[in-house]
Amino acid sequence: MAVDLFIPKMGQTVEEVTLINWLIKEGDKVAFGDPVLEVETDKAIFTVEANGKGYVHFGPFEKGQVVPVLTVVGTIGKQDETFAPSVSVISTDEEPAEEKKAPQAAAPGEAAQPAEAPVEAVSTKVFASPRAKKLADAKGVDLSKVPPTGGEGVRVVESDVVAYLEKTAKSATPIAAKLASEMNLDLSGVIGTGPKGAITREDVEKAIRQRMAGGPAAGPATPALGEIAYTPNAVLERKPLAGVRRIIFDRMGLSDQLTARVTLVTEADVTELVRFRDKLKAEKAEAWGFKPGYNEMIGLIVAKTLKNFPYMNARLSQDGTQIEWLEDVNLGFAADTDRGLLVPVVKQADRMDLQALGSRFHALAEGAKSGRISPDDLVGGTFTITNLGGYGVDAFTPVINLPELAILGLGRIQDKLVPVNGVAEIRKMMTLSLVFDHRLVDGAPAARFLEAVKNLLEYPIMIFV
Repeated sequence: MAVDLFIPKMGQTVEEVTLINWLIKEGDKVAFGDPVLEVETDKAIFTVEANGKGYVHFGPFEKGQVVPVLTVVGTIGKQDETFAPSVSVISTDEEPAEEKKAPQAAAPGEAAQPAEAPVEAVSTKVFASPRAKKLADAKGVDLSKVPPTGGEGVRVVESDVVAYLEKTAKSATPIAAKLASEMNLDLSGVIGTGPKGAITREDVEKAIRQRMAGGPAAGPATPALGEIAYTPNAVLERKPLAGVRRIIFDRMGLSDQLTARVTLVTEADVTELVRFRDKLKAEKAEAWGFKPGYNEMIGLIVAKTLKNFPYMNARLSQDGTQIEWLEDVNLGFAADTDRGLLVPVVKQADRMDLQALGSRFHALAEGAKSGRISPDDLVGGTFTITNLGGYGVDAFTPVINLPELAILGLGRIQDKLVPVNGVAEIRKMMTLSLVFDHRLVDGAPAARFLEAVKNLLEYPIMIFV
């Protein structure tokens, strides 16, 4: 019997992929685990391996086509067979075995409850089955609005959520639907302004602004491109606004519109940091397997400082009503790649020493540059560092990586003549630019955090020894 060859799940955040290239030809024989297909997410490129042995028969898909994960794209069977999948998409409806619980014995005098009726309280008034809650969470549906049919009309089941989605479904552009899903926004309450009432990206952004502000968005709406006068200039080349570029386009625009950004700038004397790094390179590079760099050294300093200033390792809650101080410091590092800006995240960086953080940072950086980083390594950040010093930039104003509260920009290290104890000396100086959301933290507390980072940069022995 032929085996369905499907696109596997690639982390918790990937819902669809682009088919890049078959690594074999139609009818080739493969063994289990052989690489057969390359696919691209909005963050990286992955290889799909054969999940059976036999001859591969391609499905009706073309290079460049976007398909959901778990889509069956081929079959592996006998040489004289053709593409004949058992299903078009692998089902994930069944709950994991460990989540299924055996029915409990009924108390004396009580009727036994059916084994198939696990009920999970969603609120004091709404009850839903696990699968209904999972689907509602994925689609951003408020379960209190879904008419229940299970449990004699008191429990929401999966089919109720499906029916609700079909009833309230509205036409939305793909990028609008994707953005709404990422921001957990229920499109049923969004008014579309596109052709025939279609919901556009601008409509979703407006709804998100209203939710974040707790009411109607302030200020004029962003003008549609059709309202801007375009002169008939000759176009040298056109590139699709897609993939990573589209993600950057959307996220940076939202960050600009949804935050009250303030930038604090200071200079740090990093002469001792430079000396200590040179010492580490000479003594540890061979044993560690990499040359310790400024990114991981400054990253460790920032991670340790954030533990003492938890209000900077924070975010606005998804409903826009609370400030959440976060337990772990998950440090993001902005990385320039051929595919665009990516931000690999070192999880629990505050619990690492320099060797562990450096090793993890270099592995993530290499994965990002090669395009083979796991999507799960690009999410979950609580604070980001971005370094343009290698490009000769002195200072800049980075954009906050939502939903984080702040981002730290690092400029180049340069020799400057500065007064030291009344004597002019040439010192190694670096400019730091802290951008933060003034809605969630005030200027003075943010300045105290920046001052603490600066002090540790100037006296790194307090961290590294």
